Amino acid sequence: MSTSPLSDLVVLDLSHILSGPFATMTLGDFGARVIKVEPPGGEATRRWGPPFRGRDAAYFFAINRNKESIVLDLKAPADRAVFERLVARADVLVENFRPGTLARLGWPFSRLHAINPRLILCSISGFGQTGPRHLEPGFDQIAQGMSGLMAVTGTAGGEPVRAGFSIGDLAAAMWAVVGILLALRHRDRTGQGQWVDVSLLDSLIAFQTFQAQNFFATGEDPQPNGSAHPNLVPYQAFRCADGYLNVAVGNDALWAAFCHALDLSELADHPHYRTNADRVAHKRELVARIGERLGRETVEQAWDRLRAAGVPAGPIYSISQVFRDPQVQARALLFTLDHPEAGPVEQIASPVRLSATPAHPRTPPPLLDADGPRIRSEVGADGGALPPDRPPAGPGDLNHGVAAVNGEDLPGDPPRRAL
Repeated sequence: MSTSPLSDLVVLDLSHILSGPFATMTLGDFGARVIKVEPPGGEATRRWGPPFRGRDAAYFFAINRNKESIVLDLKAPADRAVFERLVARADVLVENFRPGTLARLGWPFSRLHAINPRLILCSISGFGQTGPRHLEPGFDQIAQGMSGLMAVTGTAGGEPVRAGFSIGDLAAAMWAVVGILLALRHRDRTGQGQWVDVSLLDSLIAFQTFQAQNFFATGEDPQPNGSAHPNLVPYQAFRCADGYLNVAVGNDALWAAFCHALDLSELADHPHYRTNADRVAHKRELVARIGERLGRETVEQAWDRLRAAGVPAGPIYSISQVFRDPQVQARALLFTLDHPEAGPVEQIASPVRLSATPAHPRTPPPLLDADGPRIRSEVGADGGALPPDRPPAGPGDLNHGVAAVNGEDLPGDPPRRAL
């Protein structure tokens, strides 16, 4: 049995809502022991419903598997002492309060570093820990607007449109995971922790890539193009007789294959359309011609033609259709975890596939403070000296819940690190 790559790590999760919890869930998928520190009454997304699953909202279930829950009032002396004991034993602390909040509670990075020099603190915020806006509240909607994302999303002349899910939060979560792993690599060499500073705004600006380069090259602001790509034609959704089909003609060889598959051979070598640069220059009339052709076929008919020709294409699915697709099913992207109140709950699997140390989703999202008594006992919450390092606890201590993928039990993972 292989050991998960992060099974020797303890992560304290002080975060809430989406960005921090998604980052810590990702670490937990690969073996980290994640202790979710919740305020009295629980983290806010437990109440972000309907819909609910058991007593907690479906939103909470999306991003909190593989975690243990302990309730701590970080303004109460006894609970502050428990928190500091956890800090002393942790490898990573993730928080997404407004900058300065942790310091006002009495734990600036200098204090955390003094308690545990090996600790990696990861702070996720709207605008980062520095700069003239760093103290302003930052939410996904704001970051989508200020990063330029909403300026290039939607249809020409239409109102600004945000992405259909909270991509700013999720981008920050992914950069947070990258930053934490880089900091762990540095600690492997030096023994020293550090502070990882990630913001929603920075994360989305980093994703602008070719849109920003288009601006740098021309001085012209990119505009929204609906489903179309600004640099490639045809590369967009087209209306068919019964729905929409995405087409992605990424080079001139694919253009020729596309034309022949749709009985548009006369367009393949037309001087207006022979190269991608030609097609971009004559985009309007070309898109109209293709749209008229595809409008005479169903999505399935056109998709079959293009797939047979090796041209990238695909339908625009609803969420329910996504999980019925045979490719999605073959990749086991949907699995269930048994929850003590809600029963089997669906989860989306990690998209990262490691051949030797794959993700091992182990436990469902925790009930509020379900692990509090055990965690307090582990860190000596009676006020005595910190206990010495213990041998790893048994599966009954650390691995609660049953995971299943495609109806089969997942292999067990070695016990996670004890405190």
